[in-house]
Amino acid sequence: MESGLNPSQQKITIRQPDDWHVHLRDGSLLEAVVAQTARVFHRAVVMPNLQPPITSVESAIAYRENILAALPKGCLFTPLMTVYLTDVISPNVLEYGHSKGVFFAAKLYPANSTTNSFDGVTDIRHIEPLLDTMERIGLPLLIHGEVTDSKVDIFDREAIFIETILKPLLSRHPALRVVLEHITTEEAVQFVETSTSNLAATITPHHLHINRNAMFAGGLRSDFYCLPVAKRERHRIALRKAATSGKPCFFIGTDSAPHLRSSKESSCGCAGIFNAPIALESYAEVFDQEGALDRLEAFASEYGPAFYGLPRNTNSVTLVRVPQVVPSYFTVKNVDNSIEKLLPFHAGETLSWSVLVE
Repeated sequence: MESGLNPSQQKITIRQPDDWHVHLRDGSLLEAVVAQTARVFHRAVVMPNLQPPITSVESAIAYRENILAALPKGCLFTPLMTVYLTDVISPNVLEYGHSKGVFFAAKLYPANSTTNSFDGVTDIRHIEPLLDTMERIGLPLLIHGEVTDSKVDIFDREAIFIETILKPLLSRHPALRVVLEHITTEEAVQFVETSTSNLAATITPHHLHINRNAMFAGGLRSDFYCLPVAKRERHRIALRKAATSGKPCFFIGTDSAPHLRSSKESSCGCAGIFNAPIALESYAEVFDQEGALDRLEAFASEYGPAFYGLPRNTNSVTLVRVPQVVPSYFTVKNVDNSIEKLLPFHAGETLSWSVLVE
């Protein structure tokens, strides 16, 4: 945690933000977490890496209905659905889903790059017809930007993806709208902010707070293991500068990714950090520490809608400088009535900011 918070500003009201990258899962886990996102965010781009993945219009519609059914009564929240790209999905599926207002974007997971990505794309050449179609119809491409070659060090996979896959892709498809999601490196920051392509990037709250040492503080800390993994301190500093820079190519995307304790605490713990309960407060902490609270609204509420061509939200959210202790865990009731724990980011820590519930 940085020091240097500015105590002079006690309250900030911003336009209601959106989350441009979130995992809501399904079933009992969906029911346990969706309200945490909808509490603050009006819209959210929902990731399609379920089991099985969202690869059809019908499955996207069914998933959207499940999300809406799990919301608290009277909650005004709009899930924006994405389609999971595979080597064999038809361009016609993308065009039909987009024309019907079902597919908001398409997600590129390199095969075996992260949770439930084994059905992902094995070679970028296999989806050139999909990219051609997306460029023509205006369907955005959202990218988990890592190579998966076992010969490449895991801490280098994002930078190598940019050089070997993303740069040629943007050259071949200059009109394609692309979001490089959850960036983690100084190289990604530099590439996005200097790109002349229709390119933007999302930045998570956890990559602004932790570097790779967090995974090994006092032992092996699976709660800080996510993909892409947190990197060296210089990369975290670069991300903080990017998020608070006021540059419209960077905007909010929490990548909140809940996993039950049985999945996190195992011999092969799952990647993902559940930050939805305190995402906006966590971002506010960073912007305050960087002396950039006046830029939080643009990052959280303006640059994303502008990139996607959507109207800004008309409601507002107020943050107050009231310390809150983040719960050590939340509980999830499974279909068999068993109870499991779900740990949030910042569990047990005290944050300086709270969302004012009116």
